[in-house]
Amino acid sequence: MFYYIFQYLEDTFHFPGAQVFQFITFRAALAVITSLIISLLFGKRWIKYLNKKQISETVRDLGLEGQMEKQGTPTMGGLIILAAILIPTLLFARLDNVYILLMLFTTVWLGLIGFTDDYIKVFKKNKKGLAGKFKIAGQIILGLVIGATMYFSNAVVIREKIPETEIVTQNITENTIRSNETANYFAKESVKSTKTTIPFVKNNELDYAILLSWLGDGYQKWAFLIFIPIVILIIAAVSNGANLTDGMDGLATGTSAIIGATLGILAWVSGNIIFANYLNIMYIPNTGELTIFVSAFVGACIGFLWYNSYPAQVFMGDTGSLAIGGIIAVFAIIIRKELLIPILCGIFLAESFSVILQVSYFKYTKRKYGAGKRIFKMSPLHHHFQVLGYPEPKIVQRFFIVGIMLAVLTIITLKLR
Repeated sequence: MFYYIFQYLEDTFHFPGAQVFQFITFRAALAVITSLIISLLFGKRWIKYLNKKQISETVRDLGLEGQMEKQGTPTMGGLIILAAILIPTLLFARLDNVYILLMLFTTVWLGLIGFTDDYIKVFKKNKKGLAGKFKIAGQIILGLVIGATMYFSNAVVIREKIPETEIVTQNITENTIRSNETANYFAKESVKSTKTTIPFVKNNELDYAILLSWLGDGYQKWAFLIFIPIVILIIAAVSNGANLTDGMDGLATGTSAIIGATLGILAWVSGNIIFANYLNIMYIPNTGELTIFVSAFVGACIGFLWYNSYPAQVFMGDTGSLAIGGIIAVFAIIIRKELLIPILCGIFLAESFSVILQVSYFKYTKRKYGAGKRIFKMSPLHHHFQVLGYPEPKIVQRFFIVGIMLAVLTIITLKLR
């Protein structure tokens, strides 16, 4: 909103300083500050309201140390996160940007699904909450919307690399080209594409359409048949992974902030033609605007962590966990870095696989030997370490350290090929 207001003031009245709102970095800084303020101020009042109305978490007795002390802690704190993301984005981002619109839709849609789940648990006293099939259906619908928009919208494009002899330098002079090297730059025209980035590979782009090459000539026009299901799978996997990670005070919030900051860096360099060329990565026009959204996202997570750190004053519930997982997945898909998710979201991946392995192995051994056996002391993975006797704050902090290491590894994949 402010972008358009100050653009009008500049165009009509030549208002001093109005041009500063043209800069993505300035608006991103305002977004993160505003997000933090909203989280801290709104969060305090919302927690008081939840306590007053006794809207609290029903904690299962898992026999873990300190587990039952969490009984009575307010839940549905994810609304703090949603407000701290949506308000700064609406204030400072360009709302004619297709990527911003997709991220806003993702936030609201998954927030509503999570809110419905929490509402059923808290107010209807149904511990199971929203049936799993409805959550999956909601994630499939989101995947269809994101995938179809990414594939069919003319606003979603990339710039292909071309040889130096055909280059349109666009803000890069020939003086930057060394006489003893061949420089590659980007074409003048943007094109539709289903290409994505492959980590650790030189000339690292994969076109999903190639998976249908067995169809023969013209197979590219059927690329949506493979692209959209992949989008759905990624969204469901990461969203549910974040949901499983939300089992200790501050764990999901902190790791999500680390992931969000990393995605912000990737979005900014991918949307900047100079840095995209220097790093020899895919240039995606207009994705730089996503820096404003992800700044609000990081600010929301850090602001919520103020109240969610051990001992938590509030839990985010599915309102927050489903939303932040979906946001991370869609964001990575938009900037064509979804194949980096197993590295960047390694914590989510480990939590999800620990549950899958635990359940699968238990069922297998029960069927074969008549008595089920377990790989981990308890799943998800963070509870395994808790059963081993590690204090909750130490587990969370060590997961943060691992998350930071994975984030650094993700960033250096830009040059490590």
